[in-house]
Amino acid sequence: MDEFALIRRLNRPRSDRGAAPAASGVKMGIGDDAAVLRPSSGRELVVSCDTMVETVHFKPETMRSDDIGYKAMAAALSDLAAMGAEPRWALVALTVPPQSWTADELRELYDGLYACADRYGVAVVGGDTTSSPAGLTVTVTVIGEAADGRSLLRSAAEPGDAVFVTGPLGGSAAGLHALLARGERAGPIERLPEPLQPLVRAHRRPEPRFDAARLLAAAEPGVCGALNDVSDGLASEAREIAEASGVRIALDGASIPLADELSEYAASVGADPLEWALYGGEDFELVGTVRRDRAEELAAAFERAGRRIWFVGQVSAAAAEDGAAVTIVREPGGAEVPLAKNGYNHFA
Repeated sequence: MDEFALIRRLNRPRSDRGAAPAASGVKMGIGDDAAVLRPSSGRELVVSCDTMVETVHFKPETMRSDDIGYKAMAAALSDLAAMGAEPRWALVALTVPPQSWTADELRELYDGLYACADRYGVAVVGGDTTSSPAGLTVTVTVIGEAADGRSLLRSAAEPGDAVFVTGPLGGSAAGLHALLARGERAGPIERLPEPLQPLVRAHRRPEPRFDAARLLAAAEPGVCGALNDVSDGLASEAREIAEASGVRIALDGASIPLADELSEYAASVGADPLEWALYGGEDFELVGTVRRDRAEELAAAFERAGRRIWFVGQVSAAAAEDGAAVTIVREPGGAEVPLAKNGYNHFA
């Protein structure tokens, strides 16, 4: 199968369907040298890309082909949610070692990729397909829209803000740990022991938090300060906010939400669930700051929408004496302890 036959097999009939609706803003999608898109009036474009690499982000023991595609799209879309943007379009670059991946496996990968795109109303409008001497790589570029001047930035935290997260953390890291410990080729989630299923699902099928992002974007200007998605662990993302905003963040370890399944699994393997929440990453919940006098108002807006946020810390002026950007109190009434600059780092 040549390159163009493979592209047709992976994208038809989806490309024909995805390019047609005028509501999608696609004038020309897959099938020409470039896509032609129509941004909405009074909106600004928000653009990001994310890459998944074989053996770095997935292995046969951790992900099935459709999971790889789904997660590649979800991880890229999460960056748009972290900006308070609405997802619109995506481009996919696929680099394949032909000796180790079949056309059927690639089609399954695209099944997962399109399943995630369809779930969030995203039109796949192009990309690139090449061969590779070793290791499959999937890069997804996403384009979204936000109201003019209303993108939510990680540099907008201020002293006095409360720090919040939009959901329990650490589940993805625990799911990865469980899969690697089993050492089996990845199979359907439903065949795993029931207590492991939500953890493995958190790792394989993360959901970008557009529900929370829309509530934050709809708040009055200035209510939500900084925003970030938890892709590399809460400690890392809090540090990014602190450094970008020139502030200090103190986290309350006892307030960080952990799923029941996470705590139970960590106890069974002698692990600290808080370590997975702080440093595990790939939860794709949102972490942000809110002006202290508007915090309860924001929490009430989430509650009315059937959602919840957890307050996990506070922002203060940067401390010049020790340079600690992020600290944590692990026990009630305890002293603040600087958090190491850990979390996932490709080049550490």
